[in-house]
Amino acid sequence: MTNIEQLIERQALKDLVDTFSNLADEKNVAAQMPLFTEDAIVNTYIGGELVFEMAGRAQIEQVFSDYLAPFHAVYHLNGQHTVTFQDETNATAINYCQVALVSKQDGKEMLLSHYVRYNDTYTKQGGKWLIAKRIANFMISENRELGVTA
Repeated sequence: MTNIEQLIERQALKDLVDTFSNLADEKNVAAQMPLFTEDAIVNTYIGGELVFEMAGRAQIEQVFSDYLAPFHAVYHLNGQHTVTFQDETNATAINYCQVALVSKQDGKEMLLSHYVRYNDTYTKQGGKWLIAKRIANFMISENRELGVTA
C-alpha cells in the first residue's frame, strides 16, 4: 500500500469511528449496525470488569439500545485514533473517546462521564471498512449531578 493509499484508508477508518459516535449521539443505534460486520464482537469492560459480551449485529443493537434508553442527552468526543494495517483489508486501531450521558434521576439532571479506550479490529468488505471486533475499556467513569462540582 502506498503512502497516499494509507492516508486515504486511515481517513476512511477515522470516518467510520466518527460516524459511529455521531449516530450514538443521536441514539440512532439501528443506523450504527451497518458499521459492524454481521458477526462482529463487542466486549465492554468497566473498571476492568467485563460487563457486556456481544456477538452479532442483533445482540449488539439490543444491548446498545437498552444501555442508551435512560439517557436524554448523549455526547461523544473522539480523540487519538492510531491505525495499524495488517494488509489491504484488515487493520487494528486504538481509539480514545470521552462520553457524556445525561439522565434524570429523582428529579435531578445526572451526568455520567466515561473515558473510553477502544481496541478495534476492522475488515474491509465490499469496498467499505467495518468494525469486526471492538473491545471497549471504560477506564474512568464518574456520575454526578449536572452543574455541581466536587
